[in-house]
Amino acid sequence: MPNGAYTQLDELLRSRFLAQSLSLFPKRKARSVLTGNERARFRGRGMDFEEVRLYQAGDDIRSIDWRVTARTQVTHTKIYREERERPVYILVDQRSPLFFGSRQCFKSVLAAEIAATLAWAALARGDRLGGLVLGDEHQRDIKPRRSKHAVLEFLHQIHEFNQYLKSPFYQKNQDASNQDLINPLIQDARRIAKPGSAVFIISDFHDLTEKDSASVYQLTRHTDVTLIQVSDPLESNLISPHSLSISNGQQQILLPTQEKQFQSAFHQHFENKQQQLKNLSQRMGIALMHFSTAMDLPKSMQEYFSNGK
Repeated sequence: MPNGAYTQLDELLRSRFLAQSLSLFPKRKARSVLTGNERARFRGRGMDFEEVRLYQAGDDIRSIDWRVTARTQVTHTKIYREERERPVYILVDQRSPLFFGSRQCFKSVLAAEIAATLAWAALARGDRLGGLVLGDEHQRDIKPRRSKHAVLEFLHQIHEFNQYLKSPFYQKNQDASNQDLINPLIQDARRIAKPGSAVFIISDFHDLTEKDSASVYQLTRHTDVTLIQVSDPLESNLISPHSLSISNGQQQILLPTQEKQFQSAFHQHFENKQQQLKNLSQRMGIALMHFSTAMDLPKSMQEYFSNGK
């Protein structure tokens, strides 16, 4: 279980045991090999040639191997198998707005644990793993490789970025903030993810707006995208019998958290943001998952990614 304000590298490594019981795409079986309402479970470069055998009734005539047929004077057909290996890219947000939590852990820790578990699950499937870790001032790409070293490099980068976090109100300077970095993150996903890849984006999506729709749409045209949102219960309901004083280190304000009107407006603001994200995912036809710092992470991961065993 994730806990605390910062990641523990041994916990990220230990998530390998949870990943053994997970499958990244257990509930996306296609109803037909050609078309359907759901995405195929495997989406790689296409079909790999496997063998040539004698033609049988019902075989697609387009698969006839004319060279072998001409040489043997007996009709032969090519057999293909579905290529099940494909790159998996995990993009994890480690910016300062995620450096916050009121329950078991901070959102940044939760995001890191989810990313680590998915990385181990990808390795167990035999997929090539690539990733991108986003921080306040820079980011780091991990090229896709099918090896344990790729996972370990990814986890070390997540851990390193996480240790830099100091304040949820961090600003680069007085004039510019990190509020517009989610769009470059999506654009970078388009840059690094090859067609047919599976892309998991883990963030609180606090700055994802309708203006980012075009970038999200371009990403979904050639990849399978899953949005994984992390949140904290305090972001939804801020209720206290007394007013709360908050500060960003420069300014201090008093929140009337004991007033019903404030509580209702605060909750409604959160719900509006949630609905915007839900509408975006539905419109784009992409999966949206939600994890909270108050959840039992292993249980939640099992619910979303159970392999059905």
